[in-house]
Amino acid sequence: MTVEAAAPAGRDRLGPLIITIFGLYARTEHNWLSVASVVQLMADLGVEGQAVRSSISRLKRRGVVVAERRDGAAGYVLAEPTLETLAEGDTRIFERRRATADDGWLVVVFSVPESERDKRHALRTSLTQLGFGTTAPGVWVAPGNLATETRRTLERRGLAEYVDIFTGQHFAFGDLRSKVRAWWDLDELADLYADFLRRHRPFLDAGATTPEQAFQAYVPMLTAWRRLPYSDPGLPLSLLPPGWNGVTAEALFEQLNTTLSAPAREHALAVIHGR
Repeated sequence: MTVEAAAPAGRDRLGPLIITIFGLYARTEHNWLSVASVVQLMADLGVEGQAVRSSISRLKRRGVVVAERRDGAAGYVLAEPTLETLAEGDTRIFERRRATADDGWLVVVFSVPESERDKRHALRTSLTQLGFGTTAPGVWVAPGNLATETRRTLERRGLAEYVDIFTGQHFAFGDLRSKVRAWWDLDELADLYADFLRRHRPFLDAGATTPEQAFQAYVPMLTAWRRLPYSDPGLPLSLLPPGWNGVTAEALFEQLNTTLSAPAREHALAVIHGR
């Protein structure tokens, strides 16, 4: 299987895959992977070495990874902000809980001086990444169960002073299902889930795999899934269209994660340790 067969079309196919590999395997290996091991693991995904080295260099320039030699070998560690982001992502990706009507709503209101427009952009980016929808300029909404994660993220990014956060229930007026469709692009979300199902369900149907085949399926699958729990904040099913395909996609992800993660790790560690 090649990267082209697994990665979402129109996106940078290498940087996200490399970050997935570091997130999965570097953090348990003293936060370091040699360049040679990353090149080999990416070769197993059908990517040639020069393209991998160029992509890692771009990640270095962006401050995502930091070059570090160990025992004479060239390699990289994840930068501290990257480690924090991945740790936050672990909860959203692997321990996600769908909201219910009882969770209520989280409303974020912010005001940023014109002289600090960069903070306004950072706030919008952060809230979008957390899965918030927009109700009006400067007013963002998400399910109430995201309150702790939202507060922690905005504090970590130095944005708390511009924000007020409220929790509560939708009291009036109008049909809340219709409002949810206006606050979030549910058609786009449904298309993303459909694409995930189309690309990755065949791996479940394929049955038993070798550790290398598991790795080839697992890393692109997790890379594709990583953005979905952020695009969709886990809205209550009672407010979503009947037969919401996000539920089917979540079940597929859980099955693939259970089936593929251990043999994929076996293959990755064999490469990393030169076995």
